[in-house]
Amino acid sequence: MDNTVSVVIGSWGSYNECNERALGSKWIKLNDYESYEDIEEELKNEGFELEGIDEELFIQDIEGLPANDVNWDYMHPERLFNVLKASGVLDHKYQYKTMCAYLEVRSWNDFEDKVNTHEDRWDSDVYTYEGSWADYGEEMFRNMGYNLPEHLENFFDFEEYGRYIGSDYAEEYSEGIIEIVA
Repeated sequence: MDNTVSVVIGSWGSYNECNERALGSKWIKLNDYESYEDIEEELKNEGFELEGIDEELFIQDIEGLPANDVNWDYMHPERLFNVLKASGVLDHKYQYKTMCAYLEVRSWNDFEDKVNTHEDRWDSDVYTYEGSWADYGEEMFRNMGYNLPEHLENFFDFEEYGRYIGSDYAEEYSEGIIEIVA
């Protein structure tokens, strides 16, 4: 899984004027920028008038972010960039993968709140497990130090145990189980 997040940035002024920038910027790969000021320079190079008609920016299109609960038209690109940069997901594939799982079961606002509170340690209480509830249950069973004689393992319902042990903080997502402890 690639941790690339790309956006097309538009401005309400150009959009409403139907001028040459009405369709927005070229695709901007957020991972390539160290600061939002660098993105502003790129926009200026593309002809955006950031202190004129193009001062009200918005996200026209986005790739690499599974937050379906967000109306990107109302999010300023600087806010998006700053949250993603502070979270570490633009620089670390593991955090990006964890964020994608998190956003399958929680909202963008929940993610943003965690990042605003904990920055790049937002995921310190978030754990992902690939596989089914049975796989999760068996791993938790073994982590607790429990052992069953091999001939009895087929009679133990690891799936039900997984659902039971994770009932307060584990949820299913597309690739497995995610624990969000706090």
